[in-house]
Amino acid sequence: MPQQLDRLLEIMARLRDPETGCEWDLAQDFASIAPYTIEEAYEVADAIERGAMDEVREELGDLLLQVVFHARMAQEKNLFEFDDVARAISDKMEARHPHIFGIAGGAMTERRWEELKASEREAKGSQSAMDGVARALPALLRAEKLQKRAARDGFDWGDTEGPAAKVREEMAELAEADVDHRLEEAGDLLFAAVNLVRAYGVQAEEALRAANEKFERRYRGMENAAEGRFASLSLDQQEALWNAVKRTERGTD
Repeated sequence: MPQQLDRLLEIMARLRDPETGCEWDLAQDFASIAPYTIEEAYEVADAIERGAMDEVREELGDLLLQVVFHARMAQEKNLFEFDDVARAISDKMEARHPHIFGIAGGAMTERRWEELKASEREAKGSQSAMDGVARALPALLRAEKLQKRAARDGFDWGDTEGPAAKVREEMAELAEADVDHRLEEAGDLLFAAVNLVRAYGVQAEEALRAANEKFERRYRGMENAAEGRFASLSLDQQEALWNAVKRTERGTD
């Protein structure tokens, strides 16, 4: 394993060599590579979800390359090196599992985990419960994390009726909003919806992913049933196909 990692580090060093390196790799910086890093993480998750283990291996390699790429650029700026990255995460994992690597006894509970993470944020100079929630997260996931942070301080509804009422309120405000305020009101509605499903113990990101999959599956079913003529059908005909696909999925046909 160390041999192959050293090989990968050497490959990246050659790609970034100012005189003999790759033109494209040399032109990149942290900002230009960041979208690829996010994309590769999603491709790992997608391969796992599909159970494609050969692809998981390949996609994990692509993701590792992103780490190596960022570390190499940092090394060139005398900021840190790959070893520093590995050392930092090793230190963090040991600190977050004192019951495994330290002298503390007892199992790791969710509360204990959050306390350790809070201590880490405080050590980094965190001044708000909102600090450390990455802005690059998917919006639904970030909304849920922000809400959970607030909930730990007691800023949360104790039931489902409060967030349900808030969703209805935001729906009305969106309906009444002028063009200049629709974006804001639409965001408020989505944020409220995340709060509502969270109150039911459902992860918003996971729920929407499932809904996306279901919609795509049913839409493809309509296209197949229409035999290439779907776009030319009337809305009523398309709706009839949609209902037929739903009935087939539910085993009622």
